[in-house]
Amino acid sequence: MSNQPDKATALANVQALLAGTQKHTSNAQFTFGNTTYTTASLVEVLQGLADAYPVESAARANAKDALAALRAKKATVDPVIRAYVTYLRATYSNATAVLSDYGLQAPKARSPLTAQTRIAATEKARATRVARGTVGKKKKLAIKGDVTGVTVTPITSSGPAPSPPAVSTPASPAGATAPASSTIAPAVVAK
Repeated sequence: MSNQPDKATALANVQALLAGTQKHTSNAQFTFGNTTYTTASLVEVLQGLADAYPVESAARANAKDALAALRAKKATVDPVIRAYVTYLRATYSNATAVLSDYGLQAPKARSPLTAQTRIAATEKARATRVARGTVGKKKKLAIKGDVTGVTVTPITSSGPAPSPPAVSTPASPAGATAPASSTIAPAVVAK
């Protein structure tokens, strides 16, 4: 935090100095530094500062209004300018003299990469893929994750199979047996 008062406080301080000077030292003479002031000249200096504060505030308010107006105008005109410049570059793409009349430069022709630059770019791309661990589609399919901390234990029926819940079914003919079913399901046990 600074020791400087805000503008309202500074203006009030200057006005208080003016009032006190005019009330108590109306016919005095002062020397500050190498300059001598009469009461009238000191009041004139202080009044000039007091008058400058509202002028600065009004100028700041006008500047804010002007800046807001400029931003609003640019927001509506900038898309038109971009479209117009695009049109001019498309229309006069090869006429550099005409484009320079509009203050535009012709687009530069793309220069092909040299063999050495192309090799360096390829090597850099490979090194980046290795550093990031990026691989292609086929290599991604070959990657399988390893799960740790989980044991899969298959359940085998070494004894009698659990009987299904009792459901009333119509009586089957004598000697007919129900088809045997053997269900093996893996069980997942977390460690």
